[in-house]
Amino acid sequence: MAQDKSKAGIYSCIDGKGRRITSDRPIVDCLDREQRELSNSGVVKRVLPPSYTADERARLDAQKKVEEAERSRVAEEKRRDRALLIRYPNQAVHDKERTDALAQIDDVIGAVKKRGEELVKQRRDIDIELEFYQNDVTKVPSWLKRKIEDNAEQIQIQTRFLNDQGKEKQRVNTRFDEELAKLKMLWSTR
Repeated sequence: MAQDKSKAGIYSCIDGKGRRITSDRPIVDCLDREQRELSNSGVVKRVLPPSYTADERARLDAQKKVEEAERSRVAEEKRRDRALLIRYPNQAVHDKERTDALAQIDDVIGAVKKRGEELVKQRRDIDIELEFYQNDVTKVPSWLKRKIEDNAEQIQIQTRFLNDQGKEKQRVNTRFDEELAKLKMLWSTR
């Protein structure tokens, strides 16, 4: 028994009235607050957290999750900022990247416009063919009708794709504008 007493810790806490209480076992009056377990020499061996009700534990867990999510968000934002600074060490690099991205879109737009011109030329050829049938749709053979429909559909697709590329160009400009605003702040704090 004497051996068990020498291993037993001393528990200490300050209760709700501000009194320091010391005991050889966990203190009932301090279950709602932190208790320190001290060794016989007075060194803190461990800290016992308060005993919470299920609702209090749920609230604390939810609060810890929110705090952890915020810490993760801040860490992720810092990681992104570092990556952004590595990718764009100065404005000249950022401007060149923007120019290159827009040039790629312009190349696609040029190809789409060229294809559109080919479709317009193809439609002219179809219209010449239609003149043979005196522009009477009832006399037009089915292969020519399919050609007309296909041409109209292709023109519609090209127009839609051209509009999408215009939106993509706006999206790229917006992204680079936002990055530039962020980068200006980061460059100034270096």
